[in-house]
Amino acid sequence: MTESESRNSVYSEALEWYKNNWDSNCSLGDWWKLLAESGWAFPSWPAGFGGQGLKGKEAKAAKQAQRDSEAYGPPNGVATFLVAPTLMHYGTPEQQRRYMPGIVSGQDVWCQLFSEPGSGSDMAGLATRAERDGDEWIITGQKVWNSGAQFAKYGILIARTDPHLPKHKGITYFLIDMQQEGVDVRPLREMTGDAAFNEVFLSEARVSEADRLGDLGEGWRVAMTTLSHERDPENPGMGDTAAFGEVDLALPVREHVIIQASKVDGFSLALSGGVTKILNEIIEETGNGDNPVIRQQLMGLLEMRRNAKWSGQRAVASVKAGGQPGPEVSTLKLLGSEMGRQIRDIGLNALGAEGMLKGEHASHNGLFHAYSMFTPAMSIAGGTDEVQKNIIGERVLGLPREPGETQQRETNWSELPHS
Repeated sequence: MTESESRNSVYSEALEWYKNNWDSNCSLGDWWKLLAESGWAFPSWPAGFGGQGLKGKEAKAAKQAQRDSEAYGPPNGVATFLVAPTLMHYGTPEQQRRYMPGIVSGQDVWCQLFSEPGSGSDMAGLATRAERDGDEWIITGQKVWNSGAQFAKYGILIARTDPHLPKHKGITYFLIDMQQEGVDVRPLREMTGDAAFNEVFLSEARVSEADRLGDLGEGWRVAMTTLSHERDPENPGMGDTAAFGEVDLALPVREHVIIQASKVDGFSLALSGGVTKILNEIIEETGNGDNPVIRQQLMGLLEMRRNAKWSGQRAVASVKAGGQPGPEVSTLKLLGSEMGRQIRDIGLNALGAEGMLKGEHASHNGLFHAYSMFTPAMSIAGGTDEVQKNIIGERVLGLPREPGETQQRETNWSELPHS
């Protein structure tokens, strides 16, 4: 069977399944469970984990069948595009059996606890402590910019388990219960008016040794794998449904869709990729499809997507081969930030004076305006553009490190100055 025939076969099979099973009156929880059990939720993931182990174009064909049938997509968020791929790579069989079902069925919401207010873009400078107490770890510290933490049942956390090693070592990766005493989540209001981010205070919170992910002291390596998926615009766990917020799994899907449509913010549009559809509609509605400047900008955007796809494939191949994500990940992050700015500028140029409006008076009920307001965050989240450029400069171009950086990397964390 040729590649084209295989792709068409997958598409037909998936389309037939959706035709026989999709029902907007089904409860959201039942639909997501059925989708996961069928293997069509995340087609490229392994069987038993919501997928069928499909490759590249076959997986995309299955996704296209879902969209063409107008069926609601699988869960989306930190759980699917960060936690799941990291669990599949580093998790023990017991950890995968415990956590993957709740992720692929949308039962469990997760958040990411990496960044800290005292270390800025230097994630390896984190000060949150994890101290061993029998079969548990006691966690104390503060995290910030934690997307959706106010809704999360679990979190992925990196903490310092040995301060007497250099800062990139002595860090360990944990899976933490967010609904225990000792975890205090406080939302942060942004200039968009939304509160997608939070700060999290950990006061002697506890994590079982069984919930340590990866080897002791190897948290930096595991975290880099997580970030490689965060920076990958082709991440198969990044879907087109709402990424954050409380959901009622008992609601019929059609009612859930209506509620979510009224709550979509710039963050969700950025993560789901839904802004691309809005951009295309804006260009069509404003009659700018033949504008030579906008057409040239769209071609530039297309070329960036092609480059991002190539970089993503290289990064994933590196991780699968047992290595650590390379500088391709930083290229992905920079491309993602730049694509966000390009989408914003193209859309606002096409809208003209109407681009100054917001809310119900603006195009698409203000959704594109919300996305435009969110785009600066894309240059910060997941590692700032400046940090990514430093990585590329050092690891690709062979430029020297920042003054003093080599010494910092070799000095024990406990001996470094801390804010």
